[in-house]
Amino acid sequence: MAVATQLPLGRSARKRRAARPGALTPASALGLGVAMVWFSLLVLIPLSAVVVKATGGGLDTYVNTLTNPQTLNAIKLTVVTSLLVTALNMVMGTTIAWVLVRDRFWGKRAIDVIIDVPFAMPTIVAGLVLLALYGTQSPIGINVANTRGAVFLAFAFVTLPFIVRTVQPVLEEMDRDVEEAAASLGASRVTTLRRVVLPTLAPAIFAGAALSFARGISEYGSLVLLSGNLPNRTEVVSVRMLSYLEGGNPAEAAATATIMLIVALLAIVALDVIQRRVAKRG
Repeated sequence: MAVATQLPLGRSARKRRAARPGALTPASALGLGVAMVWFSLLVLIPLSAVVVKATGGGLDTYVNTLTNPQTLNAIKLTVVTSLLVTALNMVMGTTIAWVLVRDRFWGKRAIDVIIDVPFAMPTIVAGLVLLALYGTQSPIGINVANTRGAVFLAFAFVTLPFIVRTVQPVLEEMDRDVEEAAASLGASRVTTLRRVVLPTLAPAIFAGAALSFARGISEYGSLVLLSGNLPNRTEVVSVRMLSYLEGGNPAEAAATATIMLIVALLAIVALDVIQRRVAKRG
């Protein structure tokens, strides 16, 4: 009887040891394989093709691209403007999300829907809207056409919803009892915001900032009509790449795309490091 009772236990123990933590079941392995194939077709293979195209001409392709004043000015304008817009969105997007979640007022639902308009609107339509409102025939007397202000305005228009939509769900799920407990212990509103609220919102804010920056450096349609695409003044990277392609220089276009990819990756890593430090200090 003792042997009979020990055998099932031995088998169950072996089964438990076989099911190691992190081991994939056949269904999970199949799902992972399908997901990786799909991801490769959509992202990895096209990115690899761009890098291979750029490196086909050797380092001279990158040197020629970076030493071209027009291309370098386009990169500077795009990156600097995207950084400024991202910083602005981190403040305004978080404020808008806070108002939509914590306050109650007439027209709140309408504003909540309008926030998503830049997502749904085709970028060329956004450009027409901005041109009608801030162009040479502006009904409000503000004309930023063919200026760097037009680039900033277009970037801000298309990137605002990212931070709002990443912060809003976190605010809705945040337990207010923690804020009330901090206030009952004598913490001021500023202290509660700095030590309780912001560390909780930091991952969402910086995730939205990364999306905002990536969207900004790739924007084309919303500013192509308003900015005028003036070389060395209002020309952005996307327009410069199109000029390379139209001029029969696909290698230079690929090199520019690779450079912007590196810039985007560096920005995402930097934002992730900053948000981790902010969360720890909180």
